[in-house]
Amino acid sequence: MPNTKTNDSRAGFWSGLALWKKILVGMVLGVAAGAIMGPDAEMLKPIGTLFINAIKMLIVPLVFCSLVVGVTSMQDTRKMGRIGLKSVVLYLCTTAAAITIGLGLATIFTPGEGLNMAITDTTVVAKEAPTLVQTLLNMIPKNPVSALAAGNILQIIVFALGLGIALTLSGEKAEPAIKLFESLAEAMYKLTEMVMKLAPYGVFGLMAWVSGKYGMDILLPLIKVITVVYIGCLIHVLVFYTGMISILGRLNPIPYLRGLLNPAAVAFTTTSSSGTLPATIKAAQEEMGVSKSISSFVLPLGATINMDGTALYQGVCALFIAQAFGIDLAFSDYVLIVMTSTLASIGTAGVPGAGLIMLSLVLTTVGLPIEGLAIVAGIDRILDMARTSVNVCGDLMVSMLVGKSENELDESIYNKPTEADTARI
Repeated sequence: MPNTKTNDSRAGFWSGLALWKKILVGMVLGVAAGAIMGPDAEMLKPIGTLFINAIKMLIVPLVFCSLVVGVTSMQDTRKMGRIGLKSVVLYLCTTAAAITIGLGLATIFTPGEGLNMAITDTTVVAKEAPTLVQTLLNMIPKNPVSALAAGNILQIIVFALGLGIALTLSGEKAEPAIKLFESLAEAMYKLTEMVMKLAPYGVFGLMAWVSGKYGMDILLPLIKVITVVYIGCLIHVLVFYTGMISILGRLNPIPYLRGLLNPAAVAFTTTSSSGTLPATIKAAQEEMGVSKSISSFVLPLGATINMDGTALYQGVCALFIAQAFGIDLAFSDYVLIVMTSTLASIGTAGVPGAGLIMLSLVLTTVGLPIEGLAIVAGIDRILDMARTSVNVCGDLMVSMLVGKSENELDESIYNKPTEADTARI
């Protein structure tokens, strides 16, 4: 007879683990499986693809319904404008800080020094980032249905904001439609909860594929630049973000760090801020006490325009390429990199492969060889994991600060004791 007691205890142990712990287990097992299987780990990729597809399935309806509900719940259009302004200012300031940290670390650790690269391939062409005027024009959807079908997040946000404002101004006649969107939003939150149960298995498949495909052959020659980017990301989250929470929010940053574990783990493996949005909204509301009206507005906006991790990566990689090709940069070039990366974070947010496109923009603006993109592209996936996690952590931090400033942060939820704390008591 099978030992049902042992099986039950194992099942109970697994179900009793917090989601982030399950994701961590999946990540470690995935790396181990990839190291053992090598390129054959490609066969495990469909498990991760299944999870990513399920996440992608949620993005458009979740963003659309959440924003409509977020706007209509405010009632006051002036409040919406005030929250929007606070969010954008905070996002731009944190992005400028991130690029500065990246430049500082790359200056100290000089990851590209000694490579002595020479420009041999002149066929590499920079991808053009959209201009400011182009970005503003592209934000207005000619056909909202097409924007929803294509998953154009920037256009979806604009349409959802417009519809939300119109419903608010329509008064009683719009109440049935508002209730419909509220019901749909609740259904999407529940569906998100269901999909997130697949996260540990999806993470296992993705990490096995990444580990098996890249291995140490590609990591060793560029381990220094990877290390600098990861150190910068940790400093930005553990020092800058927690400092903002302590000083501006007057809050204990520990619950914030605890609450971002799940979304950061999902972001690390999916490398998509938009794809992590369901987990980010769930964490903001249930772990950090941010109101639905604030989180439903600020987080989708952040997933589109907040590129802190990507900006930090720009700073490190731009200096890495300059050092690798033996090019000295003036102080004005550093300022130009900060300005270009900060402004481009909005302009390229909705473009696939935004990180490399932003880097090509920075390189051409400062006059660095665009051929350097080919060097970074080989390790871009590993760097993308860290920068996406930082983007998501920044979204959560801004939603907390905006919620606190609007008296819409439930501190009883934010400061609630963990199971470990309760056990000690």
